[in-house]
Amino acid sequence: MKFEFFIAARYLRARRRQAVIGVITWISIVGVAVGVASLIIALAITNGTRRDLQDRLLSSTSHVDLMRTMGDGIRDWRPLLARLRRLPHVVAAAPGLYEPVLISRGARAGGAMLKGIIPSEERTVSDMLNQITAGSVAPLSIKTNTKDHAGERTPPIVIGSDLADSIGATVGNTVMVTSPQGDLTPYGITPKYQRFQVVALFHSGFYQYDSSYGFVRMADAQALFGEPDVISIVSFRVDDLYRADVIGNEIEKAAGPGFTTTNWMEQNRELFRALRLEQIVTFIVIGLIVCVAALNILIALTMMVMEKTKDIAVLMSMGVQPGQVRRIFLFQGLLISVIGTVFGLILGYTVSFLGQHYRFIPLSADVYSLDYLPFAPRIIHGVAVTALSLGVSLLATLYPSSSAARVLPAEALRYE
Repeated sequence: MKFEFFIAARYLRARRRQAVIGVITWISIVGVAVGVASLIIALAITNGTRRDLQDRLLSSTSHVDLMRTMGDGIRDWRPLLARLRRLPHVVAAAPGLYEPVLISRGARAGGAMLKGIIPSEERTVSDMLNQITAGSVAPLSIKTNTKDHAGERTPPIVIGSDLADSIGATVGNTVMVTSPQGDLTPYGITPKYQRFQVVALFHSGFYQYDSSYGFVRMADAQALFGEPDVISIVSFRVDDLYRADVIGNEIEKAAGPGFTTTNWMEQNRELFRALRLEQIVTFIVIGLIVCVAALNILIALTMMVMEKTKDIAVLMSMGVQPGQVRRIFLFQGLLISVIGTVFGLILGYTVSFLGQHYRFIPLSADVYSLDYLPFAPRIIHGVAVTALSLGVSLLATLYPSSSAARVLPAEALRYE
């Protein structure tokens, strides 16, 4: 074992004449451990939140959407869809017809975005229809209408689980869908309404969709909205979701004038920017805990230098160089930091992996858009936190180690 490291470890284990130095040393170790663990857990939470939101968004929505700039819908969409499907980087494409509606059952009602779809094509650009918790989406693929409890034939509808809870609907119930795109009468525009039978409930885990989305057959949506053979959007899935903006521009050019595209990055730019900023701020704020622990290391080493002045003088009188004395206290500060960092990494990653596996912290989905607190620990975060902890602790040892190296043996041993 190197001489300086041997003395540093010996000083760290030795019993103190002043108990307060030992207490401060232990406080320093605990402070470093708590700071490192807090940083690992906080970074795992922010990374998990970003990952889960992105995964749920991408599983519930398309990568690129094409629509008319004037908002009057896309007519003659079949040849356009067939042409755009052959573009490079386009994996799949599906038509859709969006309109806001009011869905009610008895006295309870809720606003929703109703989408008319072709199920077999919608599944190629979105996984929403694969996240069914009750019922079946098979009736959406059947042209004939199902019968409700009263024996009346009603078209099928699939709604989100949170929306179903808010209006008190379950599979098999009949709901009233009211569209603002009504008929013009002598008394003005009267809303159109149609009874639908709930055939399935989906749960994506993303509250925005589970509480305000519904799916019906394309023909039923066109009939309800008074839009014969018109769609409002063409949704695409591409081979590289991080180049969705570039591929979207190519799709827009291929579609011709009068069309515009948007992609998942544009639609959620502010959300992911806020999450990135939150991660940076979290790292800085919680990193202050490590800085406080480093101040404790500085205090402990300074007091230890004062306590060990005579020992240092004896060592120097026996030929130990000032540089070696400096390294003794540098190693001692680093030992405190390393011990605290190791315990902090073990604690932080243990809590993070348990949280990732058991999901033991529930959240209010209507507030946070997620129904549990996600953890996603990364090795690179451990490397960054370790570098921060050791770096700050090293800075804290510079002053006491330099003070120790400046001890004059003759002065320290004058009265011995």
